[in-house]
Amino acid sequence: MYIPSENRYQAMRYRRCGNSGVMLPLLSLGLWHNFGDITPFSVQQALLRTAFDSGITHFDLANNYGPPYGEAERNFGRHMDADWRPHRDELFISTKAGYDMWPGPYGNWGSRKYLIASIDQSLKRMKVDYVDVFYHHRPDPNTPIEETMGALDQIVRSGKALYAGISNYRPEQAKAAIAELKRLGTPCLIHQPRYSMLDRWIENGLTDMLKKEGVGCIVFQPLAGGLLTGKYLEGIPADSRMARDGRYLKPDSLTEENLGKIRALKAVADARGQKLHHLALQWALRDEAVTSALIGASRPEQIIDNLEILNAPPLTDRELNQIESALAGSSEA
Repeated sequence: MYIPSENRYQAMRYRRCGNSGVMLPLLSLGLWHNFGDITPFSVQQALLRTAFDSGITHFDLANNYGPPYGEAERNFGRHMDADWRPHRDELFISTKAGYDMWPGPYGNWGSRKYLIASIDQSLKRMKVDYVDVFYHHRPDPNTPIEETMGALDQIVRSGKALYAGISNYRPEQAKAAIAELKRLGTPCLIHQPRYSMLDRWIENGLTDMLKKEGVGCIVFQPLAGGLLTGKYLEGIPADSRMARDGRYLKPDSLTEENLGKIRALKAVADARGQKLHHLALQWALRDEAVTSALIGASRPEQIIDNLEILNAPPLTDRELNQIESALAGSSEA
């Protein structure tokens, strides 16, 4: 029987999610790539246990995480039975719907039909009575925002989720969704956008709007899919994600411009006595408008390694300026 570490909450730091009562760990665990049928159950179990023993209370899923679709949630249901049912009230579990999930016109996008069917399926796969937050995974240009947000409101009021969230919404789309949820009486808890040193779109209005509205922010791909680990500076390693599965990180992302920025960023990290990916995580969390950063892992050691940022010195103004210069391609870095 799994017995969690008694010290699990001592080292982790938590941030308040917007204006809500929810506190999230600075690092949360995403179950995107490594909880499908490609990863042994024992490895998945070790990842979840290591995360929780380290104070990571938030596990993030979606209906189509796998592979195949639904497999991450099905596996999580097995983990619930094996380890987590006694600790459910210590966990903050999320799932999402909005991308392709099943055939036909009702298995994608943002209709009430799709979202309510999806949450019901997810709860059965995960073997839980509710999730802590249910996200609409991406904007739907062809469904009225009132219908999509109305479905989230209904899901929360039914007790199938405690909070509503949105993901991948641009600033004006997010503003409209947040306003509609507020009108319905189910405030938006959190927005989940992609964000890293190499992908800074949320700085163009989104984070300022979320602060103003009191909505939290949890960022995914803070390491740019692995580019900001530095592992690709000398080519594509045979055991890397890019070599094994090019769906989400493609070789054409290894442009000379990106490689030049990564080399310059590594020089900043080296001067701090820090690994490049630690610098990237710290940078993504430098503004408390970002509540948490999602990490992925294929080995427990990677989780422990990422947690080193909790003890790293804060980034100085000089270092932040050096990072800006590196990202601008300036020789000042």
